[in-house]
Amino acid sequence: MADNIARVFADAIATDPTRPLLTWYDDASGDRTELSGATLANWVAKTANLLVDEVGLAPGTPAGVLLPAHWQTAAVLLGCWSAKLTVIDTPGEVDVLFAAADRIDEAQSWSADERYALGLAPLALPLRQVPPGFADYVVEVRRHGDHFTPQPGPGPADAPLLARAEARAAELGIEAGARVLIDADRYPDPVDWLLAPLTRAATVVLCANLDPTRLATRRTTEKATHTLP
Repeated sequence: MADNIARVFADAIATDPTRPLLTWYDDASGDRTELSGATLANWVAKTANLLVDEVGLAPGTPAGVLLPAHWQTAAVLLGCWSAKLTVIDTPGEVDVLFAAADRIDEAQSWSADERYALGLAPLALPLRQVPPGFADYVVEVRRHGDHFTPQPGPGPADAPLLARAEARAAELGIEAGARVLIDADRYPDPVDWLLAPLTRAATVVLCANLDPTRLATRRTTEKATHTLP
């Protein structure tokens, strides 16, 4: 396996960038969003370009992420890791902070030079009202380039994260090339719902507010080969 997260992501989509890589459901809102590897890579590149070209961040810079399991969170995290940033999720001093709109009060305890809010709305719609002191991530990120070339080698946190992801993939029984259905509320750690599947070049059906009565049908519809226990 590659020694850095950006390479693991690239390898996971290399065989067929057009296949559905991450399919998102929210059974509370009825939202369904399907991203191919190529589409997610586009969001990741735009995020990395935002961080490097606009914000001017260097490898190792701390980035705060206050986001739930979500397809936009995947773009933010992979963008940060492509830029070789160190992602943290506990309050502290960071150079950039990404926060869900419903966690803005919590975000106030963080010290950050640049702040981006995410509404996590269907179709990646902009926020109706941007919180003071924040920029709207989906508006800002769209202005950036579709391609990003990561610096070679791992970021400061890549090795421990990939080691954890490899271990979790084994523990959770994720096989190479699987299509994995994941309850986002039960597995909120991105090591479980994002990195572990990527280390196996697996695709993900990520479900928030999962309605158990829809589970069997969804497994069939999405051709899931594995459901996390």
